[in-house]
Amino acid sequence: QLLQQERPPWEVSKMSERYSFSLTTFSPSGKLVQIEYALAAVAAGAPSVAIKASNGVVLATEKKQKSVLYDEHSVHKVEMITTNIGMVYSGMGPDYRLLVRHARKLAQNYFLTYQEQIPTTQLVQKVAYVMQEYTQSGGVRPFGVSLLVAGWDEDRPYLFQCDPSGAYFAWKATAMGKNFINGKTFLEKRYNEDLELEDAVHTAILTLKESFEGQMTEDNIEIGLCNETGFRVLSPSEVKDYLAAIA
Repeated sequence: QLLQQERPPWEVSKMSERYSFSLTTFSPSGKLVQIEYALAAVAAGAPSVAIKASNGVVLATEKKQKSVLYDEHSVHKVEMITTNIGMVYSGMGPDYRLLVRHARKLAQNYFLTYQEQIPTTQLVQKVAYVMQEYTQSGGVRPFGVSLLVAGWDEDRPYLFQCDPSGAYFAWKATAMGKNFINGKTFLEKRYNEDLELEDAVHTAILTLKESFEGQMTEDNIEIGLCNETGFRVLSPSEVKDYLAAIA
């Protein structure tokens, strides 16, 4: 009879707490709570923005250091995976480093087998598969990062987001990390299908500026471009020129 009665709220919260440390056990409400906590780690991370233009993709991220004594150019957040695919993250840096290394190995294995670069879609699928494995194995925790992957193949640009759950989506433009809701709202207003890559860079910087605290300089943001010539990370002097064009 007691079981049939409604449980008091404090018992329900105790029950959900019971499941919060187990990764592989569903809570009574059907959630894997650790994955939600991983998404919270991403939402607390530095903002990142990606925009797919008609002739390429831009990745941009905030790169603030905890101390002025850091050598800011020793930290890289936008990384090249193959000549035509690049990646950026929001969340935990060390987890990202591991995924970048893994993605590069996957890409090289593909190249050794087929003598051509891995298509963006396939690389994203394989990385998402690794991330999903870490939600269904004992003794591990999910990756505390979401990835934005930009690529160019078959004469067109691609943009994907990959989450700690292993879910991945193709996007026209998106934002993640701190204040990502404001970033997405800003992009919804500014985005259109005919956007050129140069304009997309400006829009990406303006999106970051929405929630940026302090002065934005070439040292505290990082930008990567992907088009038919391949993927490259902009040098600080190029970023400075873009910032001057916006000011």
